[in-house]
Amino acid sequence: MTQDRTTAPDATPASPAPWRPSRTVAVILAGGTGTRLGLGIPKQLLKIAGKPIIEHTLAVFEAAPEIDEIIVLMATGHVPDAQQIVANAGFRKVTQVIEGGDTRNATTRIALDAVGEGDVNILFHDAVRPLVSARIVRECVNALWSYSAVDVAIPSADTIIQVDADDCITDIPVRSTLRRGQTPQAFRSGTIREAYRRAEGDPDFAATDDCGVVLRYLPGTPIKVIDGSDENIKVTHPVDVHLADKLFQLAAAQAPRLTNHGYAEELTGRTIVVFGGSYGIGHDLTELARRHGAQVFPFSRSTTGTHVERAEDVSAALKTAFEATGRIDHVVVTAGILEKGALAEMDEATMDRLLHVNFVGPVTIARQSLPYLQQTKGQLLLYTSSSYTRGRARYALYSATKAALVNLTQALADEWAEFGVRVNCVNPERTATPMRTRAFGEEPEGTLLSSEAVAQASLDVLISDLTGQVIDVRRDPGEQAAPVPAEPVARVAAVPAQPGAPASELPADVDA
Repeated sequence: MTQDRTTAPDATPASPAPWRPSRTVAVILAGGTGTRLGLGIPKQLLKIAGKPIIEHTLAVFEAAPEIDEIIVLMATGHVPDAQQIVANAGFRKVTQVIEGGDTRNATTRIALDAVGEGDVNILFHDAVRPLVSARIVRECVNALWSYSAVDVAIPSADTIIQVDADDCITDIPVRSTLRRGQTPQAFRSGTIREAYRRAEGDPDFAATDDCGVVLRYLPGTPIKVIDGSDENIKVTHPVDVHLADKLFQLAAAQAPRLTNHGYAEELTGRTIVVFGGSYGIGHDLTELARRHGAQVFPFSRSTTGTHVERAEDVSAALKTAFEATGRIDHVVVTAGILEKGALAEMDEATMDRLLHVNFVGPVTIARQSLPYLQQTKGQLLLYTSSSYTRGRARYALYSATKAALVNLTQALADEWAEFGVRVNCVNPERTATPMRTRAFGEEPEGTLLSSEAVAQASLDVLISDLTGQVIDVRRDPGEQAAPVPAEPVARVAAVPAQPGAPASELPADVDA
């Protein structure tokens, strides 16, 4: 058990005897049913960022060096689901997955029995707080060297009012003294056991918070509060699902960039197939990956005669790459076209071309890529546009196909999870390309994203463990001109086009 025994200068020991726990156990409370989310499954099984919420949560504690053991208290009837998640993810610290109780109190008692006797650090954490940080876990465990009960909380940004039975205000507490509680809550095992032992004699005992049990039944016990985080949200309502998903995207975007040596380690010997790889982001990604040691095979209509909407062309391209290297690790689809015009005025040929290149093409590539990607546990990377969030007049079909690719990404990430194949979608900010210029005219220099930045962001996604994500790429405020490489600020990559690119392979990077 690796724990930092450093304590704060003003820390007051909770007991005179030195605390020597035998281990630290994280108890993951996953008894929710998802009623408020309107789901047919427990909310902890809902997928966010390509994985069930509980898997994200378990991963934090699995990776924390302060944690020796994990016990999962699961909703009734769903223990096998949780066991399967644990097995698939290879979580070695999880020793038990058992059913929780009908109430929070009952669940805590079951957990204490599962932990067993002896001096143990115990952390209780809500399974539906998947964004808990390693810092919070570490500080909770460290605080137990000086305190026997620890809570996590953040300041309240809102004024809190107290009301009576008629919903009339009776008091407005001073906001500076108020905090909003989070989890984990951490305890020395003897403290939480004694608090619950005393509570058993109270016929009115009911609590939803374990620190509240200590506060009420062991009133002389100091409860240390450490700082939580705004990101450590509890997924309870439908809006929380969207917030959590976006927070995962932002967290991934802020991950440190690898060194050139690190990229070489990740990419040397890998095979990448790029459809639409002759111009724009496809070309830039090809060159960047090659510099880091990857074997890259770019295909396009102009250079190889490859039409992404034709199954025979896609099959031949994939076969070429596989026969040359014996593997395909990543398949990237940057091909796409933008056709503007009112839908009622658009001719059949234009509509057919737009739908086939922008949607049928990626679907065809996805279907034919799966057998290769299964062998390498690889990734399919698609590209969308910010217009996927809201259809725009005069390019309704373009926006519709971009939205379709987002849904395709999320659906395939679920379908292919059992094969170990990841699927992500890059979403660019406005990017400087001839295609955009043709559509929108000249725009102020320095207001558009550069294609090099998008290529770099795309490479980061390919070597990540993300799946089911729409990754935003945003221009660095310090970037003064589009041709200068920029650092992406969030998780999606834009797909720019270059002069001379045929319509069927121009990446769809327009943002309006």
